[in-house]
Amino acid sequence: MANVFSNKVSILAELWMNYRDDEQLKDFVEYNDLGLPLAYFIMNELVLPTKQSELYIDESYSLLVASLDADDIEYESLDELLAATSEE
Repeated sequence: MANVFSNKVSILAELWMNYRDDEQLKDFVEYNDLGLPLAYFIMNELVLPTKQSELYIDESYSLLVASLDADDIEYESLDELLAATSEE
């Protein structure tokens, strides 16, 4: 996996594992019901990434960044992304 893609995968997988029951993210998690668990499966090597899965991951990641009103830069971790949104 390319580094940028693997960062997106780990960010979405961590979000799904740790925040999927968070009431504030309920709509986001429901809408991204494919991209989030898919990221988890890819991160844990339960499935291999494909062109189609990359589309789901990219869409879910873009929606996450937009929903958090974060700058559209390459984040390396969920903590970094969340820290960037709390600084604004």
